[in-house]
Amino acid sequence: MTKITLEELAKQIGVGVATVDRVLNERGGVSPATTRRVLQAAREAGLKRILPDAHRQPWQIALLLSSSDAFFFSQLSQDFSNLAGQLGYGQVTLHRTLIAEDNPELLAAQIVKASEQRDGIIVFAHAHPAIYAALEHCYQRNVPVITLATDLPGAKRLCHVGINQLQAGRTAGLLMGKMINGPGEVIIISGRMDYLAHRQRVEGFSAVLSSQFPHLRVHKVLAALDDRQQVSRLLEQQLYESKTIHGVYNTGLGNREIGEALARYRLLNKAVFITHELYPTTRALLAQDALALALDQNTRELAQRSMTLMLKYLEQQNRPDEYAEGKIEFVLYTRENSQ
Repeated sequence: MTKITLEELAKQIGVGVATVDRVLNERGGVSPATTRRVLQAAREAGLKRILPDAHRQPWQIALLLSSSDAFFFSQLSQDFSNLAGQLGYGQVTLHRTLIAEDNPELLAAQIVKASEQRDGIIVFAHAHPAIYAALEHCYQRNVPVITLATDLPGAKRLCHVGINQLQAGRTAGLLMGKMINGPGEVIIISGRMDYLAHRQRVEGFSAVLSSQFPHLRVHKVLAALDDRQQVSRLLEQQLYESKTIHGVYNTGLGNREIGEALARYRLLNKAVFITHELYPTTRALLAQDALALALDQNTRELAQRSMTLMLKYLEQQNRPDEYAEGKIEFVLYTRENSQ
């Protein structure tokens, strides 16, 4: 085998000779992601020398989440922080960035930026062409990406971690149908439909209701865009116009506003109300018997599983199954087991 020079190695990787020299001689000043690329290329080239340990520095992980004020994201962010703290930051340094849900282009740009600075990325992302292109960029740079809570089928990512959102919607539809005896209508309040999770919840719920409970029909799917004022305004309008609403299914935020609207129309404790996530507002609604059911995603388990799969890949090159190893079981909460 012809001996490779540092110049040839640098050209192969696409970095400067000085960068290769700093990595191989452990002089510092090079990002963990680039360090990893240099060492991997050196090993593959059969460089005849003792190579430094790439794991002496903590793994740099980018966490990109929604800046929404929904409890789910604040709790998820806190769970990631707690987990990284338990790992001691000797193993992981977590870099959190919160991005508005109405700006997929900005999120895509952040993903690309993170791929050039971090060892791995965990992201809650839109089903948007710019996001898919950003994940392709990560793939080309050999930076692993885990999608979280809402999936991007066909994207170049390591795996997905989350509940089966379609199954969660179908479960909500099944229980709603069994709880309402007489004929009537049901309102679906959806979060942002550019996230697959919300589309799957609506699809699953609607499919079960139409196929198994002919006495019920979906009155309307309200595109509330995870905006609390929009949730309140749209629901108020439908409750005013229709007197046959017997159920409300909410896939996103706005549970307090929904409870207040139902109370104003004297439907609290009468209409079957089903939503997602267990937190102080839904606990209170369950305790009042105003909310029939909450399907919870278990944010701590989402954080734990994401970090575990990412570290296994970075340290052992253990590539998980696309879905099986990242599947989280959702939990059903009623008044009896929520306090």
